[in-house]
Amino acid sequence: MLELASLGAQILHNRSVELAKKHNINLVVRSSLTNAEGTVVKEDSKVEKMFVSGIAVDRNVARLSLIGVADEPGKAFNIFSLLAKSKINVDIILQSIGRGGTKDITFTIPKSDLVEATRLLEENRDVVGYEKLSADGQIAKLSIVGAGMATNSGVASLMFEALYDANINIHMISTSEIKISVLIDEKNVDIAANYVHDKFMSENININI
Repeated sequence: MLELASLGAQILHNRSVELAKKHNINLVVRSSLTNAEGTVVKEDSKVEKMFVSGIAVDRNVARLSLIGVADEPGKAFNIFSLLAKSKINVDIILQSIGRGGTKDITFTIPKSDLVEATRLLEENRDVVGYEKLSADGQIAKLSIVGAGMATNSGVASLMFEALYDANINIHMISTSEIKISVLIDEKNVDIAANYVHDKFMSENININI
Protein backbone atom coordinates (compact mmCIF):
# COMPACT_ATOMS: atom_id res chain seq x y z
CA MET A 1 0.00 0.00 0.00
CA LEU A 2 2.92 2.34 0.69
CA GLU A 3 4.23 1.71 -2.83
CA LEU A 4 0.77 2.27 -4.33
CA ALA A 5 0.30 5.50 -2.37
CA SER A 6 3.70 6.87 -3.37
CA LEU A 7 3.14 5.86 -7.02
CA GLY A 8 -0.04 7.91 -7.35
CA ALA A 9 -2.85 5.41 -6.76
CA GLN A 10 -4.84 8.14 -4.92
CA ILE A 11 -6.31 5.71 -2.40
CA LEU A 12 -4.38 6.72 0.70
CA HIS A 13 -1.92 9.51 1.36
CA ASN A 14 1.54 7.98 1.60
CA ARG A 15 2.25 9.81 4.88
CA SER A 16 -0.68 8.08 6.59
CA VAL A 17 0.63 4.68 5.46
CA GLU A 18 4.15 5.52 6.66
CA LEU A 19 2.88 6.45 10.12
CA ALA A 20 0.72 3.32 10.38
CA LYS A 21 3.68 1.15 9.38
CA LYS A 22 6.13 2.89 11.70
CA HIS A 23 3.91 2.73 14.78
CA ASN A 24 2.14 -0.57 13.97
CA ILE A 25 -1.29 1.09 13.80
CA ASN A 26 -4.29 -0.69 12.31
CA LEU A 27 -5.12 0.94 8.97
CA VAL A 28 -8.60 0.89 7.44
CA VAL A 29 -9.74 2.53 4.19
CA ARG A 30 -13.24 3.90 4.72
CA SER A 31 -15.66 6.21 2.96
CA SER A 32 -16.56 9.56 4.51
CA LEU A 33 -20.02 9.27 2.94
CA THR A 34 -21.22 5.97 4.48
CA ASN A 35 -20.90 3.89 7.63
CA ALA A 36 -19.54 0.86 5.76
CA GLU A 37 -16.78 -1.10 7.50
CA GLY A 38 -14.22 -0.39 4.77
CA THR A 39 -11.09 -2.35 3.86
CA VAL A 40 -8.41 -3.36 6.34
CA VAL A 41 -4.86 -2.89 5.04
CA LYS A 42 -2.62 -5.68 6.34
CA GLU A 43 0.11 -8.07 5.35
CA ASP A 44 -0.76 -10.80 2.86
CA SER A 45 0.72 -14.26 3.30
CA LYS A 46 0.07 -15.41 -0.29
CA VAL A 47 3.69 -15.06 -1.34
CA GLU A 48 3.99 -18.28 -3.32
CA LYS A 49 1.71 -17.17 -6.16
CA MET A 50 2.24 -14.55 -8.82
CA PHE A 51 0.38 -11.75 -7.10
CA VAL A 52 -0.30 -8.25 -8.40
CA SER A 53 -2.16 -6.19 -5.84
CA GLY A 54 -2.68 -3.00 -7.79
CA ILE A 55 -2.02 -0.68 -10.71
CA ALA A 56 -1.08 2.97 -10.18
CA VAL A 57 -0.86 5.89 -12.60
CA ASP A 58 1.15 9.02 -11.84
CA ARG A 59 0.79 11.95 -14.22
CA ASN A 60 2.92 14.32 -12.14
CA VAL A 61 6.13 13.08 -13.74
CA ALA A 62 8.75 14.73 -15.94
CA ARG A 63 11.91 13.30 -17.45
CA LEU A 64 15.29 14.99 -17.71
CA SER A 65 18.21 13.57 -19.70
CA LEU A 66 21.78 14.81 -19.53
CA ILE A 67 23.63 13.68 -22.64
CA GLY A 68 27.40 13.51 -22.79
CA VAL A 69 28.24 13.72 -19.09
CA ALA A 70 31.94 13.13 -18.40
CA ASP A 71 32.47 9.51 -17.33
CA GLU A 72 34.37 10.26 -14.14
CA PRO A 73 33.76 10.14 -10.36
CA GLY A 74 31.63 12.86 -8.79
CA LYS A 75 29.43 13.77 -11.74
CA ALA A 76 26.31 12.06 -10.37
CA PHE A 77 26.94 13.77 -7.04
CA ASN A 78 27.17 17.17 -8.76
CA ILE A 79 23.84 16.62 -10.49
CA PHE A 80 21.75 15.26 -7.64
CA SER A 81 23.23 17.40 -4.85
CA LEU A 82 22.29 20.43 -6.94
CA LEU A 83 18.69 19.24 -7.13
CA ALA A 84 18.61 18.20 -3.47
CA LYS A 85 19.63 21.69 -2.34
CA SER A 86 16.48 22.99 -4.06
CA LYS A 87 14.40 20.17 -2.48
CA ILE A 88 13.63 18.58 -5.85
CA ASN A 89 12.87 14.89 -5.38
CA VAL A 90 14.30 12.41 -7.90
CA ASP A 91 12.57 9.10 -8.58
CA ILE A 92 13.79 6.80 -11.36
CA ILE A 93 17.46 7.12 -12.34
CA LEU A 94 19.13 5.44 -15.30
CA GLN A 95 22.77 5.75 -16.33
CA SER A 96 24.14 4.45 -19.61
CA ILE A 97 27.38 2.52 -20.01
CA GLY A 98 30.29 4.88 -20.55
CA ARG A 99 31.44 5.32 -24.13
CA GLY A 100 34.11 7.61 -25.53
CA GLY A 101 34.71 9.10 -22.09
CA THR A 102 31.07 10.15 -21.63
CA LYS A 103 27.78 8.70 -20.36
CA ASP A 104 24.11 9.70 -20.32
CA ILE A 105 22.08 10.14 -17.13
CA THR A 106 18.28 10.15 -17.25
CA PHE A 107 15.99 10.67 -14.27
CA THR A 108 12.45 11.63 -13.34
CA ILE A 109 11.19 14.41 -11.10
CA PRO A 110 7.75 15.85 -10.27
CA LYS A 111 6.36 17.71 -13.25
CA SER A 112 5.82 20.75 -11.03
CA ASP A 113 9.62 21.00 -10.58
CA LEU A 114 10.56 20.69 -14.26
CA VAL A 115 11.05 24.41 -14.95
CA GLU A 116 13.15 24.94 -11.81
CA ALA A 117 15.27 21.82 -12.37
CA THR A 118 15.92 22.77 -15.98
CA ARG A 119 16.97 26.26 -14.93
CA LEU A 120 19.34 24.92 -12.28
CA LEU A 121 21.01 22.48 -14.65
CA GLU A 122 21.39 25.06 -17.41
CA GLU A 123 22.84 27.67 -15.04
CA ASN A 124 25.31 25.13 -13.65
CA ARG A 125 26.24 23.50 -16.94
CA ASP A 126 29.96 24.13 -16.40
CA VAL A 127 29.85 22.51 -12.95
CA VAL A 128 27.77 19.51 -14.00
CA GLY A 129 29.50 19.12 -17.35
CA TYR A 130 27.20 17.82 -20.08
CA GLU A 131 26.78 18.28 -23.82
CA LYS A 132 22.99 18.41 -24.12
CA LEU A 133 19.94 18.68 -21.85
CA SER A 134 16.64 17.08 -22.89
CA ALA A 135 13.39 17.63 -20.96
CA ASP A 136 10.00 15.96 -21.40
CA GLY A 137 6.93 16.94 -19.40
CA GLN A 138 4.40 14.98 -21.48
CA ILE A 139 4.93 11.59 -19.87
CA ALA A 140 3.30 9.50 -17.13
CA LYS A 141 4.34 6.60 -14.93
CA LEU A 142 2.39 3.35 -14.97
CA SER A 143 3.19 0.89 -12.17
CA ILE A 144 2.12 -2.54 -11.03
CA VAL A 145 2.67 -3.46 -7.41
CA GLY A 146 2.60 -6.80 -5.64
CA ALA A 147 4.45 -9.46 -3.70
CA GLY A 148 6.78 -11.84 -5.46
CA MET A 149 7.93 -9.58 -8.30
CA ALA A 150 11.57 -10.52 -7.81
CA THR A 151 10.90 -14.27 -7.90
CA ASN A 152 8.49 -14.46 -10.82
CA SER A 153 9.73 -13.27 -14.20
CA GLY A 154 6.29 -13.79 -15.73
CA VAL A 155 4.98 -10.59 -14.18
CA ALA A 156 7.24 -8.29 -16.22
CA SER A 157 6.63 -10.32 -19.36
CA LEU A 158 2.86 -9.97 -19.07
CA MET A 159 3.07 -6.23 -18.45
CA PHE A 160 5.31 -5.64 -21.46
CA GLU A 161 3.12 -7.90 -23.61
CA ALA A 162 0.09 -5.82 -22.68
CA LEU A 163 1.85 -2.61 -23.72
CA TYR A 164 2.96 -4.26 -26.96
CA ASP A 165 -0.63 -5.30 -27.67
CA ALA A 166 -1.66 -1.67 -27.16
CA ASN A 167 1.17 -0.50 -29.46
CA ILE A 168 2.56 1.71 -26.69
CA ASN A 169 6.25 2.55 -26.56
CA ILE A 170 8.15 2.40 -23.26
CA HIS A 171 10.61 5.21 -22.49
CA MET A 172 12.03 3.96 -19.18
CA ILE A 173 11.68 0.91 -16.93
CA SER A 174 12.28 0.65 -13.18
CA THR A 175 11.89 -2.48 -11.06
CA SER A 176 12.10 -3.51 -7.42
CA GLU A 177 11.08 -6.54 -5.39
CA ILE A 178 7.47 -5.39 -5.24
CA LYS A 179 6.91 -3.09 -8.23
CA ILE A 180 7.53 -2.53 -11.92
CA SER A 181 7.18 1.00 -13.29
CA VAL A 182 7.33 2.22 -16.87
CA LEU A 183 7.37 5.71 -18.35
CA ILE A 184 5.13 6.20 -21.37
CA ASP A 185 3.53 9.12 -23.23
CA GLU A 186 0.93 10.75 -21.01
CA LYS A 187 -1.69 10.64 -23.76
CA ASN A 188 -1.53 6.83 -23.75
CA VAL A 189 -1.57 6.15 -20.01
CA ASP A 190 -5.30 5.44 -19.63
CA ILE A 191 -5.29 2.99 -22.54
CA ALA A 192 -2.13 1.38 -21.19
CA ALA A 193 -3.64 0.93 -17.72
CA ASN A 194 -6.70 -0.76 -19.23
CA TYR A 195 -4.61 -3.13 -21.34
CA VAL A 196 -2.36 -4.05 -18.40
CA HIS A 197 -5.37 -4.62 -16.16
CA ASP A 198 -7.08 -6.81 -18.77
CA LYS A 199 -3.90 -8.79 -19.36
CA PHE A 200 -3.50 -9.73 -15.72
CA MET A 201 -7.21 -10.44 -15.32
CA SER A 202 -7.10 -12.79 -18.31
CA GLU A 203 -4.25 -14.69 -16.64
CA ASN A 204 -6.36 -15.09 -13.48
CA ILE A 205 -3.95 -13.09 -11.37
CA ASN A 206 -5.30 -11.34 -8.31
CA ILE A 207 -5.38 -7.61 -8.99
CA ASN A 208 -7.02 -4.45 -7.72
CA ILE A 209 -7.01 -0.90 -9.04
